[in-house]
Amino acid sequence: MVLVIAQILTALVAIEHLYILWIEMFAWETAGKRAFNIIPEDLFKPTKGMAANQGLYNGFLAAGLIWSFLISDINWAENIRLFFLGCVIVAGIYGAITASKKIFFIQALPAIIALIFVLYAS
Repeated sequence: MVLVIAQILTALVAIEHLYILWIEMFAWETAGKRAFNIIPEDLFKPTKGMAANQGLYNGFLAAGLIWSFLISDINWAENIRLFFLGCVIVAGIYGAITASKKIFFIQALPAIIALIFVLYAS
């Protein structure tokens, strides 16, 4: 049961990062304005390329977590999952320190909870 919860939580973190990818790469000037309301509105157009680059990195995080579900070797899959959850946690903590404390709760905390369940399931 713990393994199933760990997998569900990992999948939710991956989906969250796909959503962030979509906002930053494809909806920066619309949904991005709502999600990142700490940024002055006049900066969205000139930062569109930078946001798309950030979105690409969020896509890599999601891809790594999704990849962990496609690996047949249980130990290897767990190691990949732990690595990418760790990357999400570091990114979330850094974002909380440098941009907005809200990022910790939106990005890092779900990954921390997923990581705890992955470790507990092993």
